Amino acid sequence: MSAAEATSAIDIDRSVGDFSYPESHEFDAGIGLTDKTIDYISGVKKEAEWIREFRHRALKIFRDKPMPTHWASEDLKEIDFDKIRYYLAHGQQPTRSWEDVPDDMKETFERLGIPEQERKFLAGVEAQFDSEAAYSNVKESLEKEGVIFVNSTEGLREHPEIFKKWFGKVIPTSDNKFSALNSAVFSGGSFIYVPPGVKVSHPLQAYFRINAENFGQFERTLIICDEGSEVMYMEGCTAPKFETSTLHSAVVELVAMKDAKIQYITVQNWSANVFNLVTKRGLAHENAEIRWIDCNIGSRLTMKYPGVVMKGRKARGEVVSIALANDGQHQDTGAKMIHAADETTSNVVSKSISVGKGRSTYRGQVHIPKHLKGCKNNTECDALLINTKSKTDTYPAITVRGNQHATQHEASVSQVSEDQIFYMKQRGLSEAEAMSLSVNGFVNDLVREFPMEYSVELKRLIDLEMEGSVG
Repeated sequence: MSAAEATSAIDIDRSVGDFSYPESHEFDAGIGLTDKTIDYISGVKKEAEWIREFRHRALKIFRDKPMPTHWASEDLKEIDFDKIRYYLAHGQQPTRSWEDVPDDMKETFERLGIPEQERKFLAGVEAQFDSEAAYSNVKESLEKEGVIFVNSTEGLREHPEIFKKWFGKVIPTSDNKFSALNSAVFSGGSFIYVPPGVKVSHPLQAYFRINAENFGQFERTLIICDEGSEVMYMEGCTAPKFETSTLHSAVVELVAMKDAKIQYITVQNWSANVFNLVTKRGLAHENAEIRWIDCNIGSRLTMKYPGVVMKGRKARGEVVSIALANDGQHQDTGAKMIHAADETTSNVVSKSISVGKGRSTYRGQVHIPKHLKGCKNNTECDALLINTKSKTDTYPAITVRGNQHATQHEASVSQVSEDQIFYMKQRGLSEAEAMSLSVNGFVNDLVREFPMEYSVELKRLIDLEMEGSVG
């Protein structure tokens, strides 16, 4: 039997993130989604009337829109929106002091290494537990420069003049069924504003944690970089493995004004019961740059296609993504690049690994209209199959009109080489170690794009995924 044929499902040790504490919520919207649910969430948050009205309009749109199963996974039919809890909170306001975080939350984040990371290399941290942030802090030096880094609830309440201008403008409520759902019940997420000319030298980080069964987490993140400013934002995601399904449906909007740069890095390590259905899009003005660096490990189903609308001349958009689909998982990921001005440039590099009966799908869209001049796109989609039962699909939709543009597309599908595995085993590696080394080699050029701390974490997660993958 070949190495590829011997590969089966992977029994993953998720001990790092697979723990939970007894639920203790002061606020609980109950099970199911109705107009009363919306009023409850809005009331608890003491929101302005325009936000309540925004939520109710979104709920109607959500109800009217069909599930996107005409092109996506049939697994979506298993989501029962009437059995989900849409808002759970301890009633806490996010504290600026780590010592004031409730004990169970503090222990959760300490086990995951959040305060240690903050001390070492971060400019600010937000830690969200279920529906609300428990901790939010930004370095004093950045505050003095006018940088705002708070949760979305605080952003709406304390900075409405900035927040309202862009909220729901990059991703309209009606964009898709799950953006409408998020707009109806959103809670938590980050709000960041970087003033003109300010370059945030160290990353800002948010960490999203689910601790409850039958729960839906719906954070809403808005990042605005004013003219000539720069920021790097990183998010991590985990949840324990429950017997019931969990829903994570976020909306992320990025706005990069003239000459601004935003880099958004995600390393998700969801448990295998999570439906991860996320809408992410950036708007890049003249000579601005938006980069999505995306690593998807875990979840039962991920549907995520970060996009960039290049609105201004010489704007640049990039998506660099890694997806690993284990047994019983479907990573449906990709990118959307919309060129809307002359001399805009987009780059998409996607690598996927399918293990056991796992399935990975690249789903992309590149659009360059006829009236534009001097646009460029590069799209690369590479897939690695670990055995004969794993699957991969590639759907690159590249629409280029006119003859004044440069585009290129490359795609490959390969299997782990038996000769390569044999060679490494002769030098003392186990088959699982050899397989892990092969996978890490496959993604190595992309891993270099991650900050050092996240590169190490990504390699560790891949090693965990490959444990027990053979024999």
